[in-house]
Amino acid sequence: MVRCWKHSQHHLEEAQSTDGDPIVPSQFHFPHKVFWPSLAAFLLLFILVFGLTGHFRTQQPSPQIVRFSAPGSTGFVINQSAVVDQRKDIVTFYVASAANQTSTVLFDTRQGLICYKPAHQKACFLQKMEESDYDNVRSFLRAPRHKGQCYLTANETLRQTEFLSVVGSSPVDMSTLDEPLQQLCQDRTVHWTHKTDGPGKQRLVYFCIDICFPSNICVSVCFYYLPE
Repeated sequence: MVRCWKHSQHHLEEAQSTDGDPIVPSQFHFPHKVFWPSLAAFLLLFILVFGLTGHFRTQQPSPQIVRFSAPGSTGFVINQSAVVDQRKDIVTFYVASAANQTSTVLFDTRQGLICYKPAHQKACFLQKMEESDYDNVRSFLRAPRHKGQCYLTANETLRQTEFLSVVGSSPVDMSTLDEPLQQLCQDRTVHWTHKTDGPGKQRLVYFCIDICFPSNICVSVCFYYLPE
């Protein structure tokens, strides 16, 4: 028993340092030569990523407002504004009528859709974009900056008239639309339309919306309903 006690005490003394503190085994030593370079590399990488993210975020253009004035087909002046959002590839027009009512027309080039929100209707109307529609809005999306105010003269403006027939009995499911369209028409029903040659004498044109583009093109879009 005495010999066993002395043997344990001998090993205990070897495991202590000269100042009385226990010596930590080598497997518990932290590799400082690896830790500090790794930490410095991680911090440098974090700073670079954060800086580049902030740089690209600041480089993204914010939505811009462009105002238009053009002579209308009925004699009154068309006053409208366009909000150009290059990040979302969306141009939104706000067109004031002679009765001082504002209609909204949204061109979503990513989805290839035009959404009309007339001021005096409790509905929105969808139309698929054609190549001419893309050409009209590309002048907004591709230009780096626009002038705050644009004036179109009567003798230089090309006028067009488009007729869209509305299928009133088949409303669109709002959940199938993207967020910009849902937000625009959240309190209205949505109906599909398609371009036709004209309503014919037996059908009534309900309303028209005049839209002017900086390419000196003004389009009068007129809607009518198909028979139920």
